[in-house]
Amino acid sequence: MALDQSFVGRSYPSPAPYEVGREKIREFAEAVGDTNPAYTDPEAAKALGHPDVIAPPTFVFAITFKAAGQVVEDPRLGLDYSRVVHGDQKFAYHRPVRAGDRLSVTSTIEGIKSLAGNDILDIRGEVHDEAGEHVVTAWTKLVARAAEEA
Repeated sequence: MALDQSFVGRSYPSPAPYEVGREKIREFAEAVGDTNPAYTDPEAAKALGHPDVIAPPTFVFAITFKAAGQVVEDPRLGLDYSRVVHGDQKFAYHRPVRAGDRLSVTSTIEGIKSLAGNDILDIRGEVHDEAGEHVVTAWTKLVARAAEEA
């Protein structure tokens, strides 16, 4: 079943902010094998002009993808998540994500199209800190594979 085109432009604000912790940043940096000391050492981060450790660029994916769950789980959209693969991911930073940030995400459906029977869903996540400062924009492309013919 094709996705409902009327959902383009619909936004879903995150219900609660995500508090970024030093340990989460360290764990993520270790998991992706990034040894930049600005991710684990507050003094190294301060030497670069940051108030605390900063997160690797892809760290914010975990936050924005969780927020996009509201889109994915909206039954009126018609997305069969069992057929979804992650198609693409992009980020545009205004400043790094820092330990201590309390981030909120508003997910907006930017586009819906069908291609060779596959549904393609483009979601933009606008990430702001507690003061309302824009931190990063993340774009996620999800592809719901076409159902196989019987």
